Formats: sequence, C-alpha cells, structure tokens
Amino acid sequence: QVQLVESGGGLVQAGGSLRLSCAASRSISSINAMTWARQAPGKQRDMVASITNQGSTNYADSVKGRFTISRDSAKNTVYLQINSLKPEDTAVYYCGGVVGSWVYWGQGTQVTVSS
Repeated sequence: QVQLVESGGGLVQAGGSLRLSCAASRSISSINAMTWARQAPGKQRDMVASITNQGSTNYADSVKGRFTISRDSAKNTVYLQINSLKPEDTAVYYCGGVVGSWVYWGQGTQVTVSS
C-alpha cells in the first residue's frame, strides 16, 4: 500500500506554468510506475503522464511538449511540470502509484487556468 499527497495546484493565467508535486509514503523505487491523471467536471479521469521505476516516461498526445514528469527518489516525490497552460487544462490533477495490479490515488490538487 502507498499513500500519496499532491500539492502545487492553483489558479494561473493562460500561458503560465505550474509544478505539481506528489509525495509518496514509501520508496518510489519500489513502485512499478507513477502516474499523473486529470479529471475535469463531468468528464472521466484521463492519464496525462507516467514514469516507470526504470525512468521511462509516457505522455498523452494532448500534453506532449508542455508537460514533463520527473522524480526525485531521495525525496520519494514525483513532479509534473506544466508549461504553456491552457484553459482546457483546468481539472483536478491526481497522482497515482501502480503496485502490482493496484493503482493507489492521492486526493488530487485543483488546477484552474483563466483565459
């Protein structure tokens, strides 16, 4: 099991940047993969970025070139750098940890982008 706590969300103008953080309760090296997903009101939760414990990354097409996922194993923390924010990026952003066949989610952090 793993507990995840996201932070770093907020209100930002279009074109701005944010860095989201996800602190894990255990070594992220022991977690198969870490992922960021977002959910806008009335929509499903969609993955936007993931990173394996080998360091391989994957991004949704809609965020490639603007979002960067990274990790600091010493701090058991995963980051999501979001640049060139757009109003359609407005959502609750969730951090997930994949352990075996389970995905553990944090409580989410709200990102609101004003036009």
